[in-house]
Amino acid sequence: MTDQIRRAGPPGNERLTTSVGLILLVLLIAETLTTLTARSLLPVHLFLGLLLLPPVALKLASTGWRFLRYYAGDRLYRQEGPPRLLLRLLAPVLVASTLVLFGSGIALAVVGHGGVWFAVHIVSFGVWGLLMIVHVLVYLIRTLRDGTADWHRRVERVVVGARRRRGALGGAVLAGVILAVATYPAQQGWVSHRGDRHRDGLGSAPNFAMRVND
Repeated sequence: MTDQIRRAGPPGNERLTTSVGLILLVLLIAETLTTLTARSLLPVHLFLGLLLLPPVALKLASTGWRFLRYYAGDRLYRQEGPPRLLLRLLAPVLVASTLVLFGSGIALAVVGHGGVWFAVHIVSFGVWGLLMIVHVLVYLIRTLRDGTADWHRRVERVVVGARRRRGALGGAVLAGVILAVATYPAQQGWVSHRGDRHRDGLGSAPNFAMRVND
């Protein structure tokens, strides 16, 4: 146990994973709620989606590091044991659906609304949502219990590296904010362009009917 605390290892990795998981839980709930009224909350949905990218990348990196160290035969990670069998089976699909969900969202922001990317985004969201419900139910208690552990006083006496983990988490959130704010004019332009196309489409119906009647 002393060696684990001195080297951080699995305890430090778990601290980072749960802390970023807590942040993602709040942001993803907010992002999911924007889908209930997607048309009016589309700007918020797009902004939060971009803000989420760095924290999601950090979460994938922390869980991916545990996966690599365990299957590479690291003694400390081996002692911690593997995740539950169900989660090991679901993990590849969850990671793939996460990448497809955010990748298709970026593609929609670049190429515009509709088409094949919209269908991919919707389907991946359905798959991701079901798997995420299972994931949250399994890890919710641990995340709520340990997600703020690195922010307690004298935490360095328990698991070393708390400052680095806080820096990584804060850096990911800050990077997300910078990305979302820096691209805000482009986001507004995309939303406005989509709105103009929608209005043009509605306006073209009467004109078409008039041409037919003529």
